[in-house]
Amino acid sequence: MFATLRVVLAATCALAVVAGCSSPDEPDPGPDGGLVSVTTMRGAFLQASEVGPTWAAPEESAAPTQLVSFCGGAGAPPEVPPGGQLVSSSLADEGQTGAQTLHQTALVYPDAASAAAGLALLRTVADQCPPSSDVPATVTADRNEPAYAETTEVRDLDEGGWSGFVIVRHKKYETAHPGTADTAVAVLSSRNVVLVDTYALYRLDNASASPNFEADWQKLVGSVVQRVG
Repeated sequence: MFATLRVVLAATCALAVVAGCSSPDEPDPGPDGGLVSVTTMRGAFLQASEVGPTWAAPEESAAPTQLVSFCGGAGAPPEVPPGGQLVSSSLADEGQTGAQTLHQTALVYPDAASAAAGLALLRTVADQCPPSSDVPATVTADRNEPAYAETTEVRDLDEGGWSGFVIVRHKKYETAHPGTADTAVAVLSSRNVVLVDTYALYRLDNASASPNFEADWQKLVGSVVQRVG
């Protein structure tokens, strides 16, 4: 299941690079000054068939109006910075020994200055995340999660002309319920867009983190930004 992600995405990235090399000239910015449209961002999101044969989009539901959580533990998602139009796409790959999820969200603003302001607000939220947290077991009507410890790291990120930051979280469950969850929330901006690309990998009955997690989330983010340019 997880090997498929690496193979298919490697091919996707290779195709994007070849396409980009086919024309040495920079694209004409046109009358909009090179701004990215909502339609362009929707088209740049990866589809399930492009990531792997076991991936699928969730059943039809209302479009989400919020971002994913930035900080570890039970922290609430950050508020959506004002002024942009939110577009999103979610995918998942669920198996017997774990699961993967990909949430692709873009905030499309009327100009680059508004996007820069939105990115700055989100960076402020990320910088306030505690570096570690210990969460007791949670048992409710719709949630049953063992106790876990989670670390959070925020670092600068530049990818294909897009710049911003990435939040990397690692969750390790209590010994009685071995398992891990690795999450990368990449927040990047270019021109009038802020992209929030979230990849999470859950491993059941396995206390070790995935050795390919870092490379996988970078391939996912790189595939999207290459499409936009």
